[in-house]
Amino acid sequence: MIKLTVNGKSVETAADPDTPLLWVLRDDLGLTGTKYGCGIAACGACTVHVEGEAVRSCSYPLSAAADSAVTTIEGLSPDSSHPLQKSWIDQQVPQCGYCQSGMIMAAAALLKEKAKPSDADIDAAITNICRCGTYQRVRQAIHRAAGEQG
Repeated sequence: MIKLTVNGKSVETAADPDTPLLWVLRDDLGLTGTKYGCGIAACGACTVHVEGEAVRSCSYPLSAAADSAVTTIEGLSPDSSHPLQKSWIDQQVPQCGYCQSGMIMAAAALLKEKAKPSDADIDAAITNICRCGTYQRVRQAIHRAAGEQG
């Protein structure tokens, strides 16, 4: 059994240690906010935090998350009141919405590291792919959330 803490709750799983964390979160724990996009850690739809660091869970083995704290989009805030979640809505960022949970998780990791990021900081840190092309609104939402946090 592998133990980890997901969104503040201790969990154990008998999944194979080589199983990508994404599938444990979605299939075993029912946390479907984290999306499967590419399977090769390129698109970022599967981004979650492990010990506060943004990781692409589709290629992150369960064994690497053992005894760690994992946060998914469901755990970012219990009532969707995180400044990023609010600014995402205010700036009307999502179109199809598929990549958005990963984008928000990547942005949350950025804001934890850098409270007032520049456009260049955002462009360097947010490498997630959005096929709808909402990158300008993503940037605006991150700046808005940074203002609310400060």
